[in-house]
Amino acid sequence: MENTTDATQFILLGLTKSISLRVPLIMIVTIIYVINVIGNLGMIALIILDTRLHTPMYFFLSNLSLMDFCYSTAVFPTALAGLLIGDEVISYNACAAQMYIFTVFATGEIFILAAMAYDRYAAVCKPLHYTTIMTTGVCVCLALVCHAGGFMNASIHVGETFSLTYCSSNVVHHFFCDIPAVMVLSCTDKHFNEMVLVYVDTFNVSSALSVIFVSYVFIFITILKMRSSAGYQKALSTCASHVTAITIFFGTIIFMYLQPSSSHSMDTDKMASVFYTLVIPMLNPIVYSLRNKEVKNAIKKLGEKTKLSLGL
Repeated sequence: MENTTDATQFILLGLTKSISLRVPLIMIVTIIYVINVIGNLGMIALIILDTRLHTPMYFFLSNLSLMDFCYSTAVFPTALAGLLIGDEVISYNACAAQMYIFTVFATGEIFILAAMAYDRYAAVCKPLHYTTIMTTGVCVCLALVCHAGGFMNASIHVGETFSLTYCSSNVVHHFFCDIPAVMVLSCTDKHFNEMVLVYVDTFNVSSALSVIFVSYVFIFITILKMRSSAGYQKALSTCASHVTAITIFFGTIIFMYLQPSSSHSMDTDKMASVFYTLVIPMLNPIVYSLRNKEVKNAIKKLGEKTKLSLGL
């Protein structure tokens, strides 16, 4: 047995080593995050303040916005610090905490997207029974299950990742403490841990995708039977936005986590990670909500109230 020293800290290499790219990347990342914060927190506030948006669809949208804000916020500080100062030192415990928070809310988003698909199924396929199917109790229970699934998945993966010994290298080729990027550094046999990562995430993703797929099969069958062109266009528009976001999010998740860490290209993973940690949370309020007439009317109403209160 050779002498080894357990790592007490990690070094994050950040998004790029190119000095010429740092300034534009700092501006881009900051702008994306500011839009993310304004969009997601603004959407949550709007849904809370406008009683017309107190419906199951917007309840799930508010949960989605919360998850987007939380997991992007867990990543943004280290991404920005890496661009500002170069290689960033992060403690063992801080790395584990960042990984846990990110995994909780990123996993929760997988399940909340499935819950939203079920909600759209009930709205399109069972419109007369929608209010009795999607009651307040059902919506709250579905949201709690989504959050609980996130905490359970994070506990499994972070526990597996940090049960390994890290001694030969502590340089993480990433801009945050992502599971594959950290796990690959272990100097002990990690085959079992990799298999747990793949199998658990495969179960989570396949379960969510199964709910989404079955829901949309019934939705598309119902849409094809619609005689009203207005109803057809409305249902199709809602589904198109949801399917687009699902494709982007699940595509990157599958690419990142459903393969052994030995198969990963860290440079490629960085680019994929930018999409689901920073870009997707920024786009979701636009894709799901800002194209919606009810949300636009709520924003307009809130603006008018603000003007009146300020005497403008």
